[in-house]
Amino acid sequence: MESVSNLWHETKELKLPNSFLALVKRRWAICCTVAAAFLLVLYMSPWASDYARARAPYQKIPPSNAAFDWANYQQHYPVKDIRPLPTGRPAKVPRIQHRFGWEWPKDKKRRQERQAAVKEAFRHSWKGYRENAWLADELSPESGGLKNNFGGWAATLVDSLDTLWLMGMKSEFEEAVEALGEIDFSVAKGTDTISLFETTIRYLGGFLGAYDISGGKYPILLAKAHEFGDLLYAGFDTPNRMPQGTYHWKETMEGQAQEAMSSTTLASFASYCVEFTRLSQLTGDPKYYDAVARITDELDKVQNITKIPGLWPNKMNGATIEFTGNVYSFAAQGDSAYEYLNKEYLLLGDPSHAAQYQRMYESAIDAATRYMFFRPMTPQDSDILLSGTIDTKQEGEPNTKPHVEHLSCFSGGMLDIGAKMFNRPQDLEIGRKLVDGCIWAYGNTPTGIMAEASQLIACPKTGPCLWNQRKWRSGTSRVDMPGFAGVSDRRYILRYVRLVHEMSKPLTLTSRPEAIESVFIHYRVSGDKTYQDAAWTMFEAVMRKTKATYGNAALDDCTIDPPPTTDSMESFWLAETLKYYYLIFSEPSLMSLDEYVLNTEAHPFKRPR
Repeated sequence: MESVSNLWHETKELKLPNSFLALVKRRWAICCTVAAAFLLVLYMSPWASDYARARAPYQKIPPSNAAFDWANYQQHYPVKDIRPLPTGRPAKVPRIQHRFGWEWPKDKKRRQERQAAVKEAFRHSWKGYRENAWLADELSPESGGLKNNFGGWAATLVDSLDTLWLMGMKSEFEEAVEALGEIDFSVAKGTDTISLFETTIRYLGGFLGAYDISGGKYPILLAKAHEFGDLLYAGFDTPNRMPQGTYHWKETMEGQAQEAMSSTTLASFASYCVEFTRLSQLTGDPKYYDAVARITDELDKVQNITKIPGLWPNKMNGATIEFTGNVYSFAAQGDSAYEYLNKEYLLLGDPSHAAQYQRMYESAIDAATRYMFFRPMTPQDSDILLSGTIDTKQEGEPNTKPHVEHLSCFSGGMLDIGAKMFNRPQDLEIGRKLVDGCIWAYGNTPTGIMAEASQLIACPKTGPCLWNQRKWRSGTSRVDMPGFAGVSDRRYILRYVRLVHEMSKPLTLTSRPEAIESVFIHYRVSGDKTYQDAAWTMFEAVMRKTKATYGNAALDDCTIDPPPTTDSMESFWLAETLKYYYLIFSEPSLMSLDEYVLNTEAHPFKRPR
C-alpha cells in the first residue's frame, strides 16, 4: 500500500490534467470495491476457511417447542479446564482422489443410467417412508408400519437429509428441513435409554452433514445440531468424563447423576471425535472437542501396552478405563474407533494436534497388517485379503481366526485413504486386496450378497495360496459354498452395534453399507472403473432380493435363494448404502474426498482449508 501511495503522490506532482487524475482515481476506487466484494464473497462461501467462520459471532437459536432446553442442563461433574479448539493453519495433505480425465460418451451414458437406477431405488424407499412413517425413526418396508428405535426423533428423515441434497431432490430436502421444527429432544417415544454412539452418528452427523453439504444455507440444521449436541454432551457428565454408552437420557434430564458403563465396547467408547469436533468448529464452542479429546488421550495412553500393541480389545470397562477384553477386530464393537483416527486428522487440520491421530492410526494399521489380515483359500486362487478376528486368551503368539464380518469391509477404504494421506504406498495394495476380498464374498453366495458373519480357511502368510478341495471339505460346517468353511450369521443386516448388555436381544436389520463404502472409496482413489462394474453387480443383487412394497427389507439368510426377508429397513439404507451406490456413478467432483470427511454414517463434513 505504501508503494501505491508514493506512486499516487508522484503522479500528482507531474501536474497531469485534472480529468486524467479523476479517471485514475475513479478506476482505483472501482478496483478497491471489486476486491473488497470478492473477499467478502470468498469469506461467506462454503469454501471459506471453517476456522475463519468459527471466529465469527454465532448466535444459538433456542428450541422453540421443547419442554426442556439441554443447554440449561446443570453438570454434576463440570469440566474445570476446557482445552481450546485447535485453530492453526491446516497441514498440507496429499491429494486423495484420483485425477479423473475425459470420459467416453458410451461410458458416461452407462454410468448415468446406473446412477438413475440408484436414485429411483432411493425415491421408492423415501416415498414409502414419507407416506407411511413420516417423522418416525424407521419404516417397516413390507407392511408399511413404523418403528421408533432411536428416540422417535425422525432418524430416517435426519439421516437422509444430505442424500436428498446430493441427489438433487431439493423440494423433498426442504420439506424435510421444514419438518425439523416438530422434533422435541426432551421427549422420546418408546425408550428412556438410547445408544449414545448410534444416535450421535445418525442425528448429530445428519444435521452437520446436511448443513455442510448445502453450504450453510439452512440455519435450522446447525441449530438442531447444537441442540442435539447439548443433549449428547450431558451423556459425558460422569465422574471420569467418559461417555455413558447406553445413555439414560431421561434420568439425566431429570437431574440424576450417571456413570460411564463398567462393561462397554471400544466403538461405543471411542467413536465421537469427528462429530463433536465438527460441532465445535461450526459453533465456536470448544467444549465438544474437549470431551472427545479426553477419550483420545486415554486411548493413546494404553495403545502400545495392550496384549497386541497398536490395537485395543473390543470390550472394556468405561468406568475404570481398563481394556480387559481378549478379542481384537475391525468388526462389530471395534470398527469406528479405528476408522475415525485418520478422519479426525483430516478434520482437525492443525498439525500440532493432528499428529497424535496419525501416530495412533499408523500404529493400529501396522499391528492389523501383521496379525489381523489374512489370505483366504478360494476355488479361484484369488489374490485377496480379509480382516479376521484375533484371540489373545491363550499365552504366546496371538491367534488369528479367519472369522469375517461384513462390517469389517470398511477397512479397505480406510487403508486407501490413509495410504494417500500419510504416504504409505504399501497400504494401497493391502487396501485393494481387502476391497477385492469383500467383492469376492458377495459374488460367491447363492444370492450374490455377503452374509453377516462367515468362516473361511486361512493360507499361510507367505507362499502359495492354492485351492485344496479335500481341506475345504474337511473344514466345512453345513455350508455348500466353496471357499466358505462356515456361515455363523446368514443374514444381510446393517451396522447397529449392540452394546454388551444387549447381546441376547434378537437382531434383524437391513442393507449393510461397508462393502460398497470401500468399493466407492477405492474407485475414487484409484480411478479403476472395474470397481464401478463390481458395484453395479452388487446393487443389482441387493435390489433383486430386498425390494419390498414400500422400501427394501432385511434378509434372514443370504445362503439360500430366494432368501427369507424381515420387515425392517434401517435409516442408513438411505443415509449410507444408496448414497455410496449413487456416488460411485456420479461425477468425481460430487462430494470429493479432497473436500469432505465422511463420518461412519456417510455424512459429509467440510474439511478446513
